[in-house]
Amino acid sequence: MLLANKAVGVACAALTALLTCGAHAQEQNYPNRYLRILTSEAGSTNDIVSRVLARHLHDKLGQTVVVENRGGPAADVAARAPGDGYTLLLYGSSVWVLPYFRRMSYDPVRDLTPVTSAYSQAIILLVHPSLPVKSVKELIALAKARPGQLNYSAGTTAATPHLAMELFKYQSKLNFVRVNYRGTQPAVNALVAGEVQVMFTGAGSVMPMVKTGRLRAIAVTTAERSPLVPGLPTVAESGLPGYEFTSVVGVFVPAKTPAPIVELLSREISAILKRPDVAEPLFESGTAALGSTPEDFGVRVRADIERWRKIIKDTGIQIE
Repeated sequence: MLLANKAVGVACAALTALLTCGAHAQEQNYPNRYLRILTSEAGSTNDIVSRVLARHLHDKLGQTVVVENRGGPAADVAARAPGDGYTLLLYGSSVWVLPYFRRMSYDPVRDLTPVTSAYSQAIILLVHPSLPVKSVKELIALAKARPGQLNYSAGTTAATPHLAMELFKYQSKLNFVRVNYRGTQPAVNALVAGEVQVMFTGAGSVMPMVKTGRLRAIAVTTAERSPLVPGLPTVAESGLPGYEFTSVVGVFVPAKTPAPIVELLSREISAILKRPDVAEPLFESGTAALGSTPEDFGVRVRADIERWRKIIKDTGIQIE
C-alpha cells in the first residue's frame, strides 16, 4: 500500500511538473502568432485608440495585431475566448455595468481580467446646431417648454452616451426621448444629420465636427472644467448643479490568462500610452491617455460597478 501511494505521489508530482513546464513554455514563447483587439465600431474613440495600440504593439511584440470592430459589447466574445493572451478587449463602462442590470452571458469580474486603464475622455453635452440653445440652462428651459419633444441618441445600453443622459434626465426631472442606434458612432451620425437633437459622448471622436460647426458643444460633465476641452463650462455650473459624470476605458483579457502575460501586456500598453507621440495627439482631440497596473484598473472597475449599482437603486434610472 505504501509503495502504491508513493507511486501515485510520484506520478502526481510528475504530472504537475509537466503541466507547470507546459504553462511556462507557453508564457516564454508568447506571443508566437497574431493578437486581436476587440472593440466598438469603426470611427469611435475606442477604435482610434485600439489602432494606435495595435500598431505599436506590433513593433514591440513582433506579431500582427488585428482590430475587430463590433457594433455592440464584445465582452461576451472575449469572455469565451481562451485565456492565452491572444484576445484583448478595449471597452468602457458597458462591459462592467450592463451585466448588473440585464442578463448577460458573462460576469465582468469572474470572466474578464483587467490589464490596464487606457484612456479617459472629456464627456461633453452636444446639440444639433439648429437647436436654439447655447447653454445647459437654455436646454433645460426648452425641454420644459417642449416636454417629450426632444430626442437624444444613444448606442449601446449602459455605455457613456446612455448613462450620462439618464443621469441628466433624472437630476433635471425632464423627459428626453431615447433613440437607439447600433453603436456610438451611428448615434453621433444621427445627431449630425439632425435625426435627434441632443447627445452626450466623448470629445475624442466629435471635436472635429464641433470645430467645423456641424455640432455644438455646450458643456462638459466633469466636476470642474477640463483642460481637454478648454473654455467649455461644466454641466453643473451652467444649469444643473450637482451633475457629474466621468468615464474610463480600459483593456481586458479573458480570465485565466497567465499572470506573466497580463503583466507583460499591461507594461507594454502603458508604455505606449505614455509616449509623447501617442499621448499628445490624443490630448489635442479631448482624450487623456492613461496606463495603469492590472490591480489599479481592477480597483477602479469594481468601484464603478458599486457606484452605478447605488445610483440605479437610489434614482430608479431605467437601463432598458
